[in-house]
Amino acid sequence: MSAKPTIVLVHGFWGGAAHWSKVIIALSRKGYDKVRAVEMPLTSLKDDAERTRKMVRQQEGPVLLVGHSYGGAVITEAGDLPNVVGLVYIAAFAPDAGESPGAISQVFPPAAIANLAPDSDGYLWIKYDKFHESFCQDLTADESLVMAAAQKAPIANTFGDTVTNPAWKKKPVWYQLSSEDRMINPENQKRMAERMNPRKLITLQASHASLASHPAEVAALIDEAASAAV
Repeated sequence: MSAKPTIVLVHGFWGGAAHWSKVIIALSRKGYDKVRAVEMPLTSLKDDAERTRKMVRQQEGPVLLVGHSYGGAVITEAGDLPNVVGLVYIAAFAPDAGESPGAISQVFPPAAIANLAPDSDGYLWIKYDKFHESFCQDLTADESLVMAAAQKAPIANTFGDTVTNPAWKKKPVWYQLSSEDRMINPENQKRMAERMNPRKLITLQASHASLASHPAEVAALIDEAASAAV
């Protein structure tokens, strides 16, 4: 039996590495002792992809990259390293060459688009009083309160950054679609997933925060991908 790969988790907009906390625990209980969660600056796709590449290069042996939300664009850009054995998308963007998360969002606009607000410094926030209904309506009010207060806003221009050479054209792919997602329209998720021809596509009746509301199912998909990819 092949050794388990290192799982490198990549967060999205409005969150940090700690958004993966429940998935990290679930993976640990499945025997994964090498799980790493990247903390990205969310300043540009180039910056975030480079931060992820540095994390991947530090790992010995094979790496399975897992991206949530905008983290999907990051693993698409950064996943071409030779030790990356697969890509798992969790309610995530998966742009093609020359495509950006912003352009994808215009095809089928997300339900919560009106709840985004830029500030005077160029950062884009989810309105604090709209965070629960926009990002994580299937979590408790207390969990949403913490996520809203601790949200990590991206530089707004990052939405327009385009992917160069999509790693999903070279690496095996798995995808989890959130049917109740208000941040990335489920129709966009379906379109992106199908064009990648994933080895497995699962749909959860979940919000955008499926990694927090359905960690067992997300961890199971990651485990299946890790087992198949090495």
